[in-house]
Amino acid sequence: MSSLINRSFSMVSNGLQQKTAMNGQHMESSDNPLKVFVLAKKTINEIFLDINAFVTECQQFVKDVNEEVVTRDQLTRVDSFIDKVVGIRDVLSRDHMKVAFFGRTSNGKSSVINAVLHNKILPSGLGHTTNCFLQVEGTDEDEPYIVVEDNPNTRLNIESVQDLANALKTESMGDATLVRVFWPKSKCSLLSDDVVLVDSPGIDVSANLDEWIDKHCLDADVFVLVSNSESTLMRTEKNFFHKVNEKLSKPNVFILNNRWDASASEPENQELVRKQHLTRDIDFLSSELNVVDSNEAKDRVFFVSAKEVLQSRLQSQPVNSNAFPDGFQLRYFEFEDFERKFEQCLSQSALKTKFAQHTKRAQRLTSELNHILDAIQQKSSQMMTSKCEQRKELMDKLQFIQQQMHLLTDEVKHQICHMVEQVEVKVSSALTEEIRRLSLLVNDFDRPFSSDCLVLGVYKKELHSHVERGLGSNLRARLSSALSCNVESAQHEMIERVMNLLPPSDQQKQFNYSLNPRQNFEILYRINCESLCSDFQEDLEFKFSFGLIQMIKRFTRSDYKIKDAKSLPSTAPQTPSNSEVVRTTALDTDALALIDRLSLLSPQSHTTVGVLGVSAFLVRTIGWRLIAITASVYGLLYIYERLTWTNRAKETTFKRQYVNHSTKKLKLIVDLTSANCSHQVQQELSSTFARLCHLVDEVIVDIQTELKLLDEQIQRLDDYSNISRRLKNKAIFLANDLNKFSDDYLNIESH
Repeated sequence: MSSLINRSFSMVSNGLQQKTAMNGQHMESSDNPLKVFVLAKKTINEIFLDINAFVTECQQFVKDVNEEVVTRDQLTRVDSFIDKVVGIRDVLSRDHMKVAFFGRTSNGKSSVINAVLHNKILPSGLGHTTNCFLQVEGTDEDEPYIVVEDNPNTRLNIESVQDLANALKTESMGDATLVRVFWPKSKCSLLSDDVVLVDSPGIDVSANLDEWIDKHCLDADVFVLVSNSESTLMRTEKNFFHKVNEKLSKPNVFILNNRWDASASEPENQELVRKQHLTRDIDFLSSELNVVDSNEAKDRVFFVSAKEVLQSRLQSQPVNSNAFPDGFQLRYFEFEDFERKFEQCLSQSALKTKFAQHTKRAQRLTSELNHILDAIQQKSSQMMTSKCEQRKELMDKLQFIQQQMHLLTDEVKHQICHMVEQVEVKVSSALTEEIRRLSLLVNDFDRPFSSDCLVLGVYKKELHSHVERGLGSNLRARLSSALSCNVESAQHEMIERVMNLLPPSDQQKQFNYSLNPRQNFEILYRINCESLCSDFQEDLEFKFSFGLIQMIKRFTRSDYKIKDAKSLPSTAPQTPSNSEVVRTTALDTDALALIDRLSLLSPQSHTTVGVLGVSAFLVRTIGWRLIAITASVYGLLYIYERLTWTNRAKETTFKRQYVNHSTKKLKLIVDLTSANCSHQVQQELSSTFARLCHLVDEVIVDIQTELKLLDEQIQRLDDYSNISRRLKNKAIFLANDLNKFSDDYLNIESH
């Protein structure tokens, strides 16, 4: 038995030497439960970093989404998620495993903490009673320091902790005041694993237990009740943990019966005392607090000597067995067993208390975001389907309008051409008819006539106007009403055909544009007689109707008319009678030539020369008596005509000459006038159809603009749908990460 104890003591000594060589740090192992918390904290922080980026992206996306797709409530909810994630990340960055040590005064709470930390950090020993809360946590800095709660911006050296926390000092702080002790992580591996140890004043010297619990206990993961093994659990200790149990759901409580080394002086009663303490402690945990069952409560009660463990861990040399009372090795092993079990419990408890709620909140958050994104995607898809249907309807309408307008344009062109031809024929026919009746129009002109040059000039000017007005009035009476009706009918037909192509809203737009055909359309015939007959020269000199020259000219014109009518060369045989006619004709031709030469010599004596010529001719043919009778009759006729050559006769002659001249001129412009009138009709119909085409083009442009807008909206909705789908996939990935985190770290019982 003694050899076994010596071997065990040797093993403890070697272990202590190894720990001393490692600057008092715990030997790290791959199955260290505290490392699980550190890894879990790193993992959950990385997940929440992704969640933060995801929520930020969702927030920006929802802000960019059209108000028709996303509701105000959805936008508000997504905005609130940002604050929630930021708050959770802030809490996670400060989350740590917290162990709170409580007990009556001088039960060795500070010694237990120092033993766990392998360093004498907190003041302990005779007279060193803690009068405030001391929180030991790790720092990445090389030198330790302390910070008082009342003055967080001021750092104090580590030696000040004895002055601040010692109850023997006259200037003591309040018992609920927190003093944070920052110890380098490089000197203590436990602190590097995000463990925070809290030392408290004795619960038997303060009445502020509720304040303690609210301020320092609500976020604790493990409570360690340090009791004195030389006495039993006191009512004060039990009352405190009953209060803790009321505010926390089944807190993790360990009971350390400290100063168990005193039992070495009474080995005969050691087992009995241990059994009594163990029974009372188990009953307190399982029956009174009801935090664990009786079997599990056995693993929550330990009998240790913190002072021995601290001394052994502070020695740089191998432990001398004679320096400690009997049973040191067992007490040391039990303290290590306490450390192992409380670390395991601490890690499991911290994982659940620190991360479980945050994980559930993150799962609810990602689930809500997934529902919002799904609603946005469905709304986008529905709106995109509706927009696509609208676009198809608009495209069909646009194609229909364009096709029908193409066909209508061809029909209107043919209709206008046909109408133009009809107008041209009607105007030409009517104008020709009016030219034939020009003499009646000229005879209707009743103005004083005089052969005086000045008066005659005014007379001709007024006659031009009269003829121009008369022709225009007659043409309007014959044509304008029918032509205007035809034009207006064609215009109404165009408008009706075009309006039938467009929807009612666009038809109303046409009325707003006053697309009715022009009222009282009238063709302008533009017959400018003054310009047309500007070269007219009247001949008002007296000319005897039966004068030789007038007769010859008359016969000559008749002969020309006959030749123009027949336009055939003479092929009659040369009979005697014909020879005589030919000779007579030759004679007449010689006589006419002689008369013409005589008339050229004396233009003022045409009649006299004519009479002489005829007389000479007749004397030779028929005799003097007949000549005398004929000359008498001829003279009487001449005298009659000369006496009747009055101003009225001159006016009649003037009008006849004017009619002849105007007829020739007007015949020249029949085609031009009819073409001009047909062009006016063409212009009127073409301009009406052009206005219709312009309005149709505006409607087409509106449709194309609406199509472009629909295309942009469809593209935007498609982007919304795609982005929503992508973000939903991210939400699923994050949910999987959270589920995996729960399976790996939170659902420990299932493993």
